[in-house]
Amino acid sequence: MSQVISRAERIPRLSRFGWLMGLYAENFNRLTRLFEPADLTPGAYVSVIGDGLDLRLDVIEQHPYTTELRMTYAMQDPLTGEPDPSAFLRLYRDARQVEATHCYVGRRWQDVIGMFPPPAEVLGHRMRMNTFLGKWLQYLAERGHGVATLRLAGAESSLLEAGFEARRTSF
Repeated sequence: MSQVISRAERIPRLSRFGWLMGLYAENFNRLTRLFEPADLTPGAYVSVIGDGLDLRLDVIEQHPYTTELRMTYAMQDPLTGEPDPSAFLRLYRDARQVEATHCYVGRRWQDVIGMFPPPAEVLGHRMRMNTFLGKWLQYLAERGHGVATLRLAGAESSLLEAGFEARRTSF
């Protein structure tokens, strides 16, 4: 007597952690295709496509295997005065992954989910941030942002000031 195995039983399940690593890999491909950030020197860049929503890309630091970035629009939150939406990113060249470490200046993960959240909550928060990043990168590509529209920003608009530097330590 032969046993019939359903299709669902033959396909291995992907864990939430595996799904998150897949998001990191997809975001790496999207970000690399858009802006090739590993080739940029530290500084502030602006991508202008003429729609009134200029994209700002700050290359915070280049390390041997990682690049730290901040991506935002040239818009400010009316309550905090900080750029919003905003995503801090860490690009891992060796692992070919991009991680959104947090998505809003005033709200680190501790502000959102507390100091001692259960692991499932941390994983869920990271999945939401990185899903948001993937959708944002896809939107930017559809709108026409990319290496060809990216220009070095003027020194007067640099986000690499003392106040920003202090926030960066929250990574």
